Amino acid sequence: MAVREQEITNKYAIYNSDCIEVMSEMKEESIHLSVYSPPFGGLYVYSSSDNDLSNCKDYSQFFKHYKFVVDELFRLTLPGRITAVHCMDVPSGNSGSDHLMDFPGDIIRLHKEIGFDYIARYSVWKEPLRVRNRTMAKNLAHKSIVDDSSKCSVASADYLLVFRKKGENKIPITHPYGLTEYAGERKIPEELYKFKNWKGNQIENRYSHWIWRQYASAFWDDVRIGNVLPFKESKEEDDEKHIHPLQLDVINRCIILWSNPKEIILTPFMGVGSEVYCAVREGRKGVGIELKKSYYNQAKKNIEGLSYEKYVQQEMFDI
Repeated sequence: MAVREQEITNKYAIYNSDCIEVMSEMKEESIHLSVYSPPFGGLYVYSSSDNDLSNCKDYSQFFKHYKFVVDELFRLTLPGRITAVHCMDVPSGNSGSDHLMDFPGDIIRLHKEIGFDYIARYSVWKEPLRVRNRTMAKNLAHKSIVDDSSKCSVASADYLLVFRKKGENKIPITHPYGLTEYAGERKIPEELYKFKNWKGNQIENRYSHWIWRQYASAFWDDVRIGNVLPFKESKEEDDEKHIHPLQLDVINRCIILWSNPKEIILTPFMGVGSEVYCAVREGRKGVGIELKKSYYNQAKKNIEGLSYEKYVQQEMFDI
């Protein structure tokens, strides 16, 4: 296994390596949940490495390479368990005449072909001006309305696509006291706090019911877009300007909804460590793989910066 650097503790394992080389050495059906953002169909190139999934000649080649990742995730995932993919519609360029490619749809078709069941799609709302300022997309500029609105477009939502591996889940994911923490920007009504950690009939648990209504919605317009890990120090001089980690609110919801404490959460594209960070923070074991050294270094720094006071005691890794 060509690992350039690694750090393995009793709470997480992170690798500076190609994800395929690491995953191929892991035990079959050893992962309880995977959460990640794949490189967006070659829209951005993160490095010049031949192993970099983003470094492909075209959209078609990207999916040929990405299939190896999904095949490995299918092998590693326990039956009946979840893999969650963060993505968006991919623009073909940055001019008013460009079109969108159905990146989410192609991801769905690939997972179904490999054997996953497609079970949910969540839309994460993004504020148009912030998207325009971050991406400098011409079709979001007010000038496009003035000059020729046929060339305008939309601040596309992010999507969280959820897939379940076929088979019976033999380890139920339980919440005996309902949902006890809310990851989002809305304020929980004060009168509901008396039901937090409710040990009686869960039909009466209005605190958990309120959180569940936010999470069960197909449109997540309460995600704190700026709630991300530090990432600016990981950027190199030739990096794209788009770099922005997945919001911790999104990851937290995935981990709480689809895993139990002490279970193993995998991210094959770790970036600056957001999924591993959330996994450890919520008492799970995080496994992250990142090809790019500068991102790996930032991930290591972010994860090591956690306070472990609230975490459950965990055994050493055996993956």
